[in-house]
Amino acid sequence: MPIFDQKLTPPRASKRPRTIGQLGRERVDNYAWLKDENWRKVMDDPGVLDADIRAYLEAENKYVKAVMVDTKSLQAKLLAEMKGRIKDDDSSVPSPDGPWSYAHRFRPGDQHGEYYRIKHGQTDAKGETLLDADALASKAKKQGFSFFDLGGVSHSDDHKYLAYAVDVQGAERYEITILEIETGLPVTKPIDNTAGDFVFADDRDDDSLTLFWVERDDNNRPAKVWRKNILDKADKPVLIYDEPDAGFFVSLGGSDTGDFVEINCHDHTSSETLLIPAKTPTIAPICAEPRVRDREYDLHDHADDFYILTNTGGATDFKIMRAKQASPGATHWQDFIPHTPGTLILGLETYKGYLVRLERINALPRIIIRDLSTDEETTISFDEQAYALGLMGGYEFKTKTLRFNYSSPTTPGQVFDYNMQTGERILRKTTQIPSGHSPKDYKTERIQIKARDGESIPVTIIMGANFKRDGKAPCLLYGYGSYGITISAAFRTNLLSLIDRGFVYAIAHIRGGKSKGYDWYTKGKLKTKQATFDDFVDVGHGLAKMGYTSEGHIIAHGGSAGGLLVGAAVNQAPELFGGVIAAVPFVDVLNTMSDESLPLTPPEWPEWGNPLTDKAAYDTIASYCPYTNVKDQAYPPMLITAGLTDPRVTYWEPAKWAAKLRDHQKCDVPILLKTNMDAGHQGEPGRYDSLKETAFEYAFAVSLAEGFG
Repeated sequence: MPIFDQKLTPPRASKRPRTIGQLGRERVDNYAWLKDENWRKVMDDPGVLDADIRAYLEAENKYVKAVMVDTKSLQAKLLAEMKGRIKDDDSSVPSPDGPWSYAHRFRPGDQHGEYYRIKHGQTDAKGETLLDADALASKAKKQGFSFFDLGGVSHSDDHKYLAYAVDVQGAERYEITILEIETGLPVTKPIDNTAGDFVFADDRDDDSLTLFWVERDDNNRPAKVWRKNILDKADKPVLIYDEPDAGFFVSLGGSDTGDFVEINCHDHTSSETLLIPAKTPTIAPICAEPRVRDREYDLHDHADDFYILTNTGGATDFKIMRAKQASPGATHWQDFIPHTPGTLILGLETYKGYLVRLERINALPRIIIRDLSTDEETTISFDEQAYALGLMGGYEFKTKTLRFNYSSPTTPGQVFDYNMQTGERILRKTTQIPSGHSPKDYKTERIQIKARDGESIPVTIIMGANFKRDGKAPCLLYGYGSYGITISAAFRTNLLSLIDRGFVYAIAHIRGGKSKGYDWYTKGKLKTKQATFDDFVDVGHGLAKMGYTSEGHIIAHGGSAGGLLVGAAVNQAPELFGGVIAAVPFVDVLNTMSDESLPLTPPEWPEWGNPLTDKAAYDTIASYCPYTNVKDQAYPPMLITAGLTDPRVTYWEPAKWAAKLRDHQKCDVPILLKTNMDAGHQGEPGRYDSLKETAFEYAFAVSLAEGFG
């Protein structure tokens, strides 16, 4: 029975009006009470959540369970299908580093797997286990934690020590543990309240080994960098950097050669890098070039030079410049690879004698390898209509081998090693689909749909090989459209469960991403943000007109900022959609961007605008904010998810939105709010447990499609 035929009584959140005055404007929020006043404490301990709020969220979860009860067998079947496409004893391709190669593998039944290494020339494929993540997860569960996420895992340059970060709340506050590999014992007490970022210095000797890490501040922002000699138990951590601007986040990394520890400070449009020589880590960080608004740069070291990927000087799609390491400031930057409008440089890596860049042109990626001794360039690209390509990096700088991955909507992931000197390409791994997969059973198309203002929107479509454009197929339409993030045309095994049931899956490469270059991003942010939502709606109408589906048979799907997208789109054109799946949706934009105490608010102002100081930004956000613009109309069935300890999209955003939607709903179909009371933004951890959420969402979609007729 289609779920929208059921007549169950949903919960109703009480209205407790709160009037908010701001910049001469006034708004009333009936559901502001759903934000716990002690939300920071809730992130660390969900047990302290206000009783009224907990009762409401649990009532919503109970309602969701009742509505979806008839889909339990379908959920189980979908889950079994998805599990059947995962190789139970899978392993990554070992990555060489000196005398060892490091890798990650899953044993049968593993959720998180184990990290191991193999000595060069070793014939025993089992190797040496360094970290058993499933054992750590089991230990955390016995201690009363139902959530477990393993963040960074890294070894020291002398191969004697291993550090790893663990989050057991879902709030992305990680605890770092450092082990001596030979004994498996911790060398110092765990480091708590971190962002999960850490880097070993290269000062190894019998008495010294320095670890750098990023600490979160009271508002959960990664803001401080500390260092400590982990071999000296008496050595107290030293604060070496404290970000003064709440609008900037801090992260750590190692340079391409390993010669520098890099402190990276960034918002969405500006960046700054501070450098510490890895062999002398007690030297104070040196700023390579002070931050300038709307200027981004990344440093990549090679010999005596830095190669700088930057948008300076109007290089909208970025260019590569060069400077001596002794003079890294912008006044010394010289053009090396010039800016080419329409060719977006996505990433850069250096290896001894080579410069490797990843580009996107005409919405497709390619890898360019430049021999620095001859300046000759070689291009790696593929022939499918749509595909994903990525650089995989590695531990070694002095190597001729470049590792990259490739997939397409119909081709499972592949890992290649490419000899940059000879051009030889070796396939190291192809993702196995144990239940079977034939690319011939599916087809991919890349089409263009004209938006209302004349722009052409790229759309990637995946469907069965025998699909007919007769308008009868249900369509899952996915989009994101923010932060310049581009949804790649990669292979996604879970989608096959929908396509095998007659669905068309479409990705709308809308403005706000970078599918058509950096300019595509700027055309969908700040004052032009409405274009993002219009594009999505126009793609939906276009797919229906072309016969891929029909209006009312489209299920909109988006998560986080993609949830904002589908929320704004369904306010604009509810009749277009037969359903909506909004995962941890960022839908209370106006209130969130007006609360500078929240973790992401100040760093997000360059993306959305600051409604606390800018009337135009206030009005723009108010014009599209999904929560603000809910109105009396017939909304389609909706599945909305949330995570109680989510620091990115706080739980009360989807909760308030669901309550307001139900209050204004003018037809008898369900609005479902499903809150994970034990997880954050990423939902359930573990390779199998995470599939349960996908199976639940897909069961909702399939059930809706059964009622389309």
